[in-house]
Amino acid sequence: MRMQDIKSILATDCGSTTTKCILIEHRGEEGFRLAVRGEAPTTVEAPAEDVTQGVVNAVAEVQELIGRPLLEGSTILKPYDGKQGVDVYLSTSSAGGGLQMVVAGVVKEMTGESAQRAALGAGAIVMETLASNDKRLPHEKIALIRQLRPDMVLLSGGVDGGTVKHVVEMAQIIGAADPRPRLGASYDLPIIFAGNKQARPEVQSILEKKCALDVVDNLRPTMETENLQPARLKIQAQFLEHVMAQAPGYPKLMGWVDEEIMPTPAAVGSIMERIAEKYGINLAGVDIGGATTDVFSVFGKVFNRTVSANYGMSYSISNVFADAGLDNVMRWVPFDMEEWDLRNRIKNKMIRPTSIPYLLDELMVEQAICREALRLSFDQHKLLATGLKGVQRAGDISNIFDQKGSGGTLVDVMTLDMLIGSGGVLSHAPRRQQTAMMLMDAFLPEGITQLTVDSIFMMPQLGVLARVHPEAATQVFEKDCLIWLGTCIAPVGPGKEGKRVLTGSIGSTSFELSYGELKVVPLAVGETATATLKPEKGYDVGAGKSQPLEKTVHGGLTGIILDGRGRKPFNLPKDKIERIRKLVSWNQALNLYPGL
Repeated sequence: MRMQDIKSILATDCGSTTTKCILIEHRGEEGFRLAVRGEAPTTVEAPAEDVTQGVVNAVAEVQELIGRPLLEGSTILKPYDGKQGVDVYLSTSSAGGGLQMVVAGVVKEMTGESAQRAALGAGAIVMETLASNDKRLPHEKIALIRQLRPDMVLLSGGVDGGTVKHVVEMAQIIGAADPRPRLGASYDLPIIFAGNKQARPEVQSILEKKCALDVVDNLRPTMETENLQPARLKIQAQFLEHVMAQAPGYPKLMGWVDEEIMPTPAAVGSIMERIAEKYGINLAGVDIGGATTDVFSVFGKVFNRTVSANYGMSYSISNVFADAGLDNVMRWVPFDMEEWDLRNRIKNKMIRPTSIPYLLDELMVEQAICREALRLSFDQHKLLATGLKGVQRAGDISNIFDQKGSGGTLVDVMTLDMLIGSGGVLSHAPRRQQTAMMLMDAFLPEGITQLTVDSIFMMPQLGVLARVHPEAATQVFEKDCLIWLGTCIAPVGPGKEGKRVLTGSIGSTSFELSYGELKVVPLAVGETATATLKPEKGYDVGAGKSQPLEKTVHGGLTGIILDGRGRKPFNLPKDKIERIRKLVSWNQALNLYPGL
C-alpha cells in the first residue's frame, strides 16, 4: 500500500506482562492522531502459550472503544474500507524477557565496549561482556556462557589487518562452551562475528558447525572508527528469524504484521533518534520499569542506549536501595522516618510488585526511590556513552591490553535540549509537577532543558511506525505521545545559601533567583516566551561563565522552573531538620503535594 493511501494504523507492543494496542487514524487537516488505546495481559506463557491471544484481546478492546469491527474471529481485518478494518498492522515485543545477549571482544575497554554499544542499540539486554583481558580463565568463561544461556552472542575484536590470535582464542572459548539457546532446543544459537576480517576463515572453521554463524563488517575496523550499524541490523534480523520464531505464537504474529517485529527498546530508540534528527537537538530519555531501566541519549547525532538490568521500581527495588544506600534515598524524603520503616516499605513493594501507593507518605517514598534509580541508571549510561577508547597510541594487541584512555562521556547535560521520561512511576504520577521534579533531581539538567513525559508509553509503536510512515509517527509523537511539562533553567556554579545567582525575565515577567531556591514562572502548554538571562559572576546558563543569554523557551503544565539549587556540586543539607525544611520549601514552590 502506498504511504499516501494509509488512513488507519493498528500497532501493538507485546510486553513481558501487558500487551498494549493503539489505533492511529488520519483526521484531515489535523493529520494523524491517536484514536484509542487498549491493553490486555500478555499470553506468551502457560496456560495460553500463544502471544497472539493477548494481541487479539487487546485489539478487541480497541475495537469496542472505537465502535467498528477490526477483527473477524482472530484475524485483523485489512484494509480499512471506511466501515471496518485497518490499513496497516505493526508490532514490537519484549515478551519472554526480551533479547538477551552475551558480547565478546579482545580488549574489554575497546572492542568489548563497542560490542556492548552495538547490542544495546539493537534493543538487547547485555548479560555479560567477555574479553581476552578480563582476567578470567578460559574454563571460567566457558562455564559462564553455559550458565547464562543467551539468545545470541556477538563476537568482535581486532582491527582489520591486525593480529588474529586473540580473536580466534575467543571463538575457541565460545565453541568449547557450545551454548544452548534459552528458548527452544531445535535450532542452533545465533552467533554474529563482527571482528577483524582477516580472522574470518579461522572463526568460521571453529564455529560454523556448532551454531548459526553470521559474518558482518568489523564494528571497529580501525582504532579511530566505529561501525555499529551492520551488527545492529543483523542482531535484529537474527532476533526475528531465530529467537522470536521459537517463542509461543510468534510465527503466527510474524505473519500478521506488515513490517518486521522490532524489539521494544530498539523501537523506542528509533523514535528518539528520529526526533533528535528532525529538530537538530540533543536529547536524553529514560524508561523506568519494574525490573529494568533503559536510558537513551542522542548527543552530537550519536545514539546510545544502556540497560540497567537491576534497577526498577518493583522486582528490582531492593537493588536500588542496596546500591544507592540509605542516606541517598532518605535525602529525598520530606519527613522523618525510621530506617526499619523504609526497609519494610521497600520489601513490601518487591514482594507485591503490582501494588501502588495509597497514602501520601508512601507516594513520597516511592518517588524518592525513583530519583535514585534514575540517577544510578544515568550514571551507568554516562560511563558507556563515551568516545572511542584506545586511539591515543598505536601498537599491537600486546601493549594495548592495559590502555584505558577514554574519549570521555558524550553526555553533556549543559547541551541537553530535551529530557523525556517514561514508565509508570513517571507517566502515572498523580501530578505532572512531581514528574518534572523527579527528572530534575535525578538528571540534574544544566542551562536550559525542556522537560517532557510519555503520556501512555506509545513510543515503541511509534518507533516501528517510523519505518513505514515517518510523518505519521512524528505527528502522533508530538501531539499525543509527549506531555510538555515545561522548561528547566538551571545556572551552574558553586554558591552560598541566599546569594543571588541569576536575574532576568521570561517574557514580561522579571525575576531574581538566589542560590538554593526554586521558582516557577507560569507559561502554558504551546506558549513560548523570550528568556533574557543574566547569570552572576562565575555562573553559567549555557553561554559560558558570567555570560548573558537570550533564548526562546517553551511552556508546559508546570511552566518555567528556575532551579537555583546549584550544580557541580549539588548538595542537600546534612542536618536532617534543615534538609526536611529545604525539601518542603521546594515542594511548595512547585506545589508537588498540596496541603504538605
